Amino acid sequence: MSHLSELQQVASGKRRLKDLLLQSDNRLCADCGAPDPKWASANIGVFICLKCCGVHRSLGTHISKVLSVTLDEWSDDEIDAMIEVGGNLSANSIYEAFLPDGVSKPGPDSSNDERIRFIRSKYELQEFLKPSLRITSGKASSSSLKSSLSTNLVDSFQIPSAPQNLDGMVEFMGLLKVKVKKGTNLVIRDMMSSDPYVIVSLGKQTAQTTVMKSNLNPVWNEDLMLSVPQDFGPIKLSVFDHDTFSADDIMGEAEIDIQPLITSAMAFGDPEMFGNMQIGKWLKSDDNALIDDSIINIVDGKVKQEISLKLQNVESGELEVELEWMPLDQ
Repeated sequence: MSHLSELQQVASGKRRLKDLLLQSDNRLCADCGAPDPKWASANIGVFICLKCCGVHRSLGTHISKVLSVTLDEWSDDEIDAMIEVGGNLSANSIYEAFLPDGVSKPGPDSSNDERIRFIRSKYELQEFLKPSLRITSGKASSSSLKSSLSTNLVDSFQIPSAPQNLDGMVEFMGLLKVKVKKGTNLVIRDMMSSDPYVIVSLGKQTAQTTVMKSNLNPVWNEDLMLSVPQDFGPIKLSVFDHDTFSADDIMGEAEIDIQPLITSAMAFGDPEMFGNMQIGKWLKSDDNALIDDSIINIVDGKVKQEISLKLQNVESGELEVELEWMPLDQ
């Protein structure tokens, strides 16, 4: 397939997903009713808001595979699955078919604890299904969740069965948008240049930028999204040279301590209540990869941090990134 054909296919997929999102029942979060959801669970088939997105991520991808409608790359299979389900109305007719007395859906302003209880009951424990419905895990096939409504039986759509307990569940406290801005003076790993890309990781989560062909000073300006667990560690950034016929070569690495950002953000609460101002700082030292002190600011109601890093364990190279904190409880 030519590069042009690939771009056309990607554009077509994005249009199909956008058309589905524009349907009236998909303009509100499937779980709390918040307007204008920008996230989706690709294997469940629902559109959800940022706050509910954090809870879905905590369930694990075996239950809910969360993707950004605007930031993430979607496969054709993922888009086809969303379209087959038909969106929030069809999915909720299954997952919320039987709401017991005393159980109500959370609202847009509900607490994170309320969201956790409802979303786990709805998708993980499957407590709101009609007794005649049976949802099991399996590969997607010609039978879809939507078509199964008429038979009250779902046995082929990729929906996980409920686990026996909640041991090992990871609680998330927020989302972190990592904008990988650019690299400077990166090392040569091919004959004359390199084909660099960046992998960003936090715990077991990883996200990757695109590959920049033959460029030692690449400009990515790409947004990558990570969930931040309660027990978080540093963000790790690794730069690699893409090779077609051999293993990719490392071009340097660095770590980001996100504690100063999160501590500063939580100390100030809702950033929309404040004007643009400095609220914290991560100091350069011999123990980190900072080129200069990294300032944490409130900018247009958002908590952001600009970071310039000197790549470690390599002859040369610098990396510029920007962090934006997105708490789940605001």
